[in-house]
Amino acid sequence: MASDVKSRIDTPYTPELDLPPAFTLVSLREAGDAFGHAMEIAKQEGAGTLVWVRRFDLVEFAVVLEPDEPLAAARRNLYLGMTAIMETLLVHAPPEKSILFAWPDAILVDAGLVAGGRIGWPEGADEKLPPPFMVFGGMIRTAILGADPMQRPDAAALEEEGFDNLDSGQMMETFARQFMVWVHNAQNDGFAEVAKFYLRRMPQDENVERSIDGVGDLLVRKKGKLETEKKKLIPALAKLDWYDADNRTLKL
Repeated sequence: MASDVKSRIDTPYTPELDLPPAFTLVSLREAGDAFGHAMEIAKQEGAGTLVWVRRFDLVEFAVVLEPDEPLAAARRNLYLGMTAIMETLLVHAPPEKSILFAWPDAILVDAGLVAGGRIGWPEGADEKLPPPFMVFGGMIRTAILGADPMQRPDAAALEEEGFDNLDSGQMMETFARQFMVWVHNAQNDGFAEVAKFYLRRMPQDENVERSIDGVGDLLVRKKGKLETEKKKLIPALAKLDWYDADNRTLKL
């Protein structure tokens, strides 16, 4: 999984956040692209670089990783990042709120899309070798501006779902702490702990058994049956079903 992240001095002119010392903050204005910028600077700046775009309606961010596993296995860092987003939401959620993963890269609150994640790596990287870097990017929707709730039944925002402490900076601080917890868990206990948490937060079906294999594919088997359905991670990542590329936000 993700290797230890480096400690460096924060870039100038960024707002102060209470981040774990492993992170270096790069703050962009509202028009910035956290994921794209992180991919551009990842090789130079290295692991622990946390790019944050200051937006009112979204918590948008990306973190640079330096995996010590071959690329084929390192893509499972998507699940680590998604788990950290899930934990962030759980910290700020009202009691009894339904918060579930939509495999592989989205999170629903009361069945409405509220967060998504993506993972990137250098073009042409060898599947059998650790990539020079990876970038996990995420978005959490805090508010929906100018849209009638009746016209977007598949979308949700933290503001209307009763979440507290919706300040983007506070959400970033929570994510950073949760991300470090799960990096530690993965390094000490292996990917199994990440997979266990992720699978528990998927919609449950007592007649179905799920697991995640060594390259991140989802394996689904009905109890009492020998056949296993494999849902491949790479094609699913390419779809990026949660992302509205034209408006650089989550879909409505």
